Amino acid sequence: MVESGTVKVMAAFHIEEFKKQGGKIQVSGAIRNEKVVIDHIDEIVGNTGSRPDLSIVREVRVLTDPSLECVYELAPLIDPNIHSCGTVRPHGEKELRQPEKDFYIVGAKSYGRAPTFLMATGYEQVRSIVTALVGDMESAQKVELELPETGVCSLGASSTDSCCEPVQLKEASSDCCSPAKTEKAGSSSCCG
Repeated sequence: MVESGTVKVMAAFHIEEFKKQGGKIQVSGAIRNEKVVIDHIDEIVGNTGSRPDLSIVREVRVLTDPSLECVYELAPLIDPNIHSCGTVRPHGEKELRQPEKDFYIVGAKSYGRAPTFLMATGYEQVRSIVTALVGDMESAQKVELELPETGVCSLGASSTDSCCEPVQLKEASSDCCSPAKTEKAGSSSCCG
């Protein structure tokens, strides 16, 4: 598509300003210190390749997954090669526990480079950890987060525009939301 001219790559484009122009977007910025303006944009998708800054935990004992840079026990639960935000099961204190006593990494940082983090999941992480810290391990082990069947991670107004759409797994060609898989797992939805 680049070779045919359908797609234009503007590498190292440093955005300076966004402006609305009717129903479109105008972006102003610079490429190699040269001013560039791009008009008539319908939608902007930010794919920043975010990485967690773990320098703050350099002096404490933590376990992180080497590829996702997430909390070690979360890696198989949130791996974006297998999961979308709708297929990550709720988790809490047990999965977030670190070797350093009473130390936890929560929220988006707990997910490292995985893009599937939801704020609702973070709230559940904190609830579970707080109950563990006050000694209520029974409550800490309960998962109190229930994501709606439509998925809180919808991309658009249509219920079909959801991250709960089929995810192609390496081992199988069926999706995470198929009735056979959700019934087997005891769930009504991959988001629930």
